[in-house]
Amino acid sequence: MDVDAHLIDSIALPGARGLLYSLESRGPAGHRALLLQGADLEVHDLAAVLAGERAPDVVFPLPWPGWGRGVHSVAPDGTFAVFSGQRSVRAANADGTTRWVYGHACWDPQVGHPHTGDPAQICPGYESGSCHVSADGRFVWAHVVLTAGDDPDDYQEGWVVLDAEDGRELTRLPLADSYAAGSHHLVHPDGVHMGLCVGMGQDGVLVYWGRWDGEELTVHDELNDGLDRILTDVHPAHPGFLTVEHYGNDLQLHALDGTVLAENEERRWDHGCGFLDGDAVLVTTQVAYASDPADHATWLLDARTLETRGRVTYPTGTADSQVRPLGDGTWLTYDRETDTVRRWTL
Repeated sequence: MDVDAHLIDSIALPGARGLLYSLESRGPAGHRALLLQGADLEVHDLAAVLAGERAPDVVFPLPWPGWGRGVHSVAPDGTFAVFSGQRSVRAANADGTTRWVYGHACWDPQVGHPHTGDPAQICPGYESGSCHVSADGRFVWAHVVLTAGDDPDDYQEGWVVLDAEDGRELTRLPLADSYAAGSHHLVHPDGVHMGLCVGMGQDGVLVYWGRWDGEELTVHDELNDGLDRILTDVHPAHPGFLTVEHYGNDLQLHALDGTVLAENEERRWDHGCGFLDGDAVLVTTQVAYASDPADHATWLLDARTLETRGRVTYPTGTADSQVRPLGDGTWLTYDRETDTVRRWTL
């Protein structure tokens, strides 16, 4: 069964792609977009920018000239941002002053490479980590390099929880099998759990769910035996979350402990997918793996069984792209040729 997509609004602006790939959910308050514009991180209310408001809510200068990697985050109230750098996590206030710096070993994996001591020095490696402020603004979760030295066996990545006020390390989890190319965090709607997805290129993927209660760190890592699942989204109401097999061979719905609740192996799925709302999942095929737009497709699945409900069809002249469901019954697509983001509903 085909289901028609209805265009709600669209916006064309430089860096519009960030509206899909740099979103932070604020629960009932909607979504916030973090757009890298030159040497600045601009924070926009998604609904406002889609309505044509170009002025950002707040602008944070990037702390390291030349560093264009890492995944950054902004506090729920917008008063500070945290930046994932090559050798430190840095928190900055809205006025641009430094709040704190948490130093760590270098992401560049070249063994024993020198550093000048200049914090602005950028090493050649493309590897990077990520960080995210907790839903209540009290903690910062960060994926970092704990140790690196002249011996490759000295290399150790970790997941740390920092005090958002002063950057003190509260707890850490060494990640024994992690050799990341990059990573991203995902806040659970319960406001307590934080997800971490570590991409290691052809070596696979690691997925963790963590909870810090102020005294004990509890972590679920049951999906890591196969090293082949990408964390994509979490249900807006119940604890279920979605993963896609590393090469798109299946889509699974999991309980928080990793138990598989539902699975769909009908097609080769793209990595961009998520909950359209509490009842439906939106996912694409052939957008990432096929060059011919005629092969691109968007599919609507049941959110609890992952059974296919139908194919989503777009108006003439708007090609399918990977999707960014927003959990409220709408989703975003991105047109690379015109730098345009469009928002849709069924």
